[in-house]
Amino acid sequence: MLKVRDLNAWYGKSHILQGVNFEVGEGEIVSLLGRNGVGRSTTCKAIIGEVEPAGEVEFQGRNLVGMKPYEIAQLGIGYVPENRDIFPGLTTRQNLLLGLKPGQKDGEGRWSMQDMFDMFSNLQERADVDAAVLSGGEKQMLTMCRTLMGDPQIIMIDEPTEGLAPKIVQQVGELLEQIAERGVSILLVEQKLTIAMKVSSRVYVMGHGRIVFQGAPADLDDNPDIKREWLEV
Repeated sequence: MLKVRDLNAWYGKSHILQGVNFEVGEGEIVSLLGRNGVGRSTTCKAIIGEVEPAGEVEFQGRNLVGMKPYEIAQLGIGYVPENRDIFPGLTTRQNLLLGLKPGQKDGEGRWSMQDMFDMFSNLQERADVDAAVLSGGEKQMLTMCRTLMGDPQIIMIDEPTEGLAPKIVQQVGELLEQIAERGVSILLVEQKLTIAMKVSSRVYVMGHGRIVFQGAPADLDDNPDIKREWLEV
């Protein structure tokens, strides 16, 4: 589904990504782990075209390097950024509709607006109020659901549980599993090892702009030295 080879990226003269390699299979949840500042979010931005990359980003056999973000999104890559971008002056319902691709109608893809309301009753209760008044957890759900409305084949989700109450964190975990069950691949950037280890089939650990470990969650559990050096604060 997605193959990243020798991915490099810079912010000015700062060399952030230094030869990143990983892949995500169809219907697979893969987590990108690591401390803040190691390049996990930059990796997502390089894939979607928000940061100019060097190297190879292959999606279903097509190299994405050099394409514009909207072109990449239209190919079937969804992106949920860490800052929970919403349109505060629009209602919850209007925000969801903005997730549809040009020419797409509600219900034509894997997900419909009613699916979103069925999963998150809070969104249905607030469907016609401005998104600005939603709680942090509701804004996170709205951002994820809006991306799903565009029927992506793979979705990159950056820190979805940051700052959320435990009950909402559990709901996020359940949504991630439902997304994968419908055949949508997930690249999850997450600091909470508990949820990442629970839902992922494979994990990659980043350090200093490159991958320093890859394997199944059980393999990471069996490597306390890796966790201590690259993950623990």
